[in-house]
Amino acid sequence: MAAVTLEHWVERIRDPKMECMSRDEMASLQSERLTKVVKRVYENVDFYRKKMKELGVEPGDIRGIEDIDKLPFTTKEDLRENYPFGLLAVPKSEVARVQGTSGTTGKLTLASYTQNDVDLWGECVARCLTMAGLTEEDIIHVCYGYGLFTGGLGLDYGAKALGAMAIPMSAGNTKRQMMCMEDFGATAFACTPSYALYLAESLQEAGVVDRLQLKAGIHGAEPWTVEMRKKIESILHINCFDIYGLCEILGPGVAQDCIHHTGLHIHHDFFYPEVLNPATHAACAQGETGELVFTTLTKEAMPLIRYRTKDLTSITYETCACGRTSPRISKFTGRTDDMKVIRGVNVFPTQVETALLSLGGAVEPHYLMIVDREDNLDVLTVMVEVDESMFSDEIRKLDALRNKIGAVLKQALGVSVRVKLVEPKTIQRSEGKAVRVIDNRNL
Repeated sequence: MAAVTLEHWVERIRDPKMECMSRDEMASLQSERLTKVVKRVYENVDFYRKKMKELGVEPGDIRGIEDIDKLPFTTKEDLRENYPFGLLAVPKSEVARVQGTSGTTGKLTLASYTQNDVDLWGECVARCLTMAGLTEEDIIHVCYGYGLFTGGLGLDYGAKALGAMAIPMSAGNTKRQMMCMEDFGATAFACTPSYALYLAESLQEAGVVDRLQLKAGIHGAEPWTVEMRKKIESILHINCFDIYGLCEILGPGVAQDCIHHTGLHIHHDFFYPEVLNPATHAACAQGETGELVFTTLTKEAMPLIRYRTKDLTSITYETCACGRTSPRISKFTGRTDDMKVIRGVNVFPTQVETALLSLGGAVEPHYLMIVDREDNLDVLTVMVEVDESMFSDEIRKLDALRNKIGAVLKQALGVSVRVKLVEPKTIQRSEGKAVRVIDNRNL
């Protein structure tokens, strides 16, 4: 198994010309690409032509990236209302493939790709793999799901663009995953962070960790904390990376952190980021949390203008220690749509995860938040897995742990919670996106 220290990692920049451009050079490129994409959607997409006319904006009014705030926003609801092909900017005959996600309710959110879009996707993911220190010599075990979900195919395209070997395992069948990971000599694996932790625990229980050749994990598709990253790394003795993307924009590969883990580098020659106040739409200052908004600068089949991701983050434009000049977004604090208001307090699942992982010891990093309403009052219950040995101890020790967890969560969330301690593996494990919250209120 490869040793994992910063000194053993050689930082590589796949496309130095793009990833180390000065801000002025990049702004010039972004401006050129923005004016072209605005003209194209105005001429080919009824939705954008109507939106721009409502605002009194014509393509000629957009002379550069500094004019982006004149353009209309796009939301997930707009995509659903124009399902399946209402936002195409090319003839349907030029669409090479579609990808989609259903979310939790409603119709699919469908994204269309030309072959150039597919090639761009592979290049973006390859850049991310490069940030993780991977090369054409690596073997990448992909246990994201394949199909309409972008995870599996996105990493597959990236491995191909990098020249690496891809193992297209898809999700599920953990025993087989472990066998193939060992037998094929995988040096990296890609999946959701919740499944990465589950897989790491399974490998540890099977006693095969030391027989693996893993050195990197590529994880995304759901929010996760630094504490969870360190937990996975400590079990598998690897370096884990946070890859970000969304089907509407491209899929995984829009951004990723490098070996310094000081924010996710955005491929801003292809995707222009804004971080805005969700209520006022005013631009946030560097370091200030707001909603991430993207404009696709080169996508052909379905370009999106100022797409509101609902992801909450902050942004910095300072040059990274790795040498990249691309803007970096911080790890997400949550989404505007996964935030729960409990008795007037904004609560995010990631806050619960951070608080629980800070306890260590007998507390397992698996939890479930359940929100109910009793007598017109919101009640939050947090189910927490603890070491099974706790249930053989005296009742007072179990009560003491429950009270300790309750106190830590109250301090972290600003609201009191009920804590229910359960035995290991009581909470259902996820091989896709983890279910962290069940809201039983009829709001």
